[in-house]
Amino acid sequence: MTADAKQVTPAFFAHAVLKTGRFDEMVSHWKTLLNASVVFQNPMLCFMTFDEEHHRLAIAGLPGLQDMPDQAAGLDHLAYTYASADDLIATYDRLKSEGITPSWCINHGPTLSLYYKDPDGNRAELQIDLFSTPEETNAFLTSDGFAENPIGIKFDPEELFERYKAGEPLKELTDRRRLKEGESFLEHLDL
Repeated sequence: MTADAKQVTPAFFAHAVLKTGRFDEMVSHWKTLLNASVVFQNPMLCFMTFDEEHHRLAIAGLPGLQDMPDQAAGLDHLAYTYASADDLIATYDRLKSEGITPSWCINHGPTLSLYYKDPDGNRAELQIDLFSTPEETNAFLTSDGFAENPIGIKFDPEELFERYKAGEPLKELTDRRRLKEGESFLEHLDL
């Protein structure tokens, strides 16, 4: 291959696999969280999807696994983007009615994000993009405001979503404020 050859990259991200000792709980949680369909399941393996891919997530039940310590290195979360604020809010409401509530809600700037923990402590980020184009997002990511606060600002989903449902424009509700005098972005971090 010559230096001029095209760099080959993956066509798309296919799926993730989570291993667990809590197979039934994990299958139920992720199926509910993603509103997914089970494509295949046996007593130790479940493939599920929410789109045209044959499976986007697999759960592998392996007896005797130990829980991951809270401060262990590894994958932090899987993120899923919704098409609109209405879709994200409908998902929030559906999950809340099932007793599933987010552990962390943050306006990152480029996204408005709800983080949910599964029975093993793995996190899923359910989000919407707040900019219309990749160029707008990239401009924000290279701004002084993002450099000052690369984490974002926590928010109360009940308050924000009620205000949105009452007619306040999403842009006004999600225009990420700068940090206040003496405020650190670490105050908004969830580890």
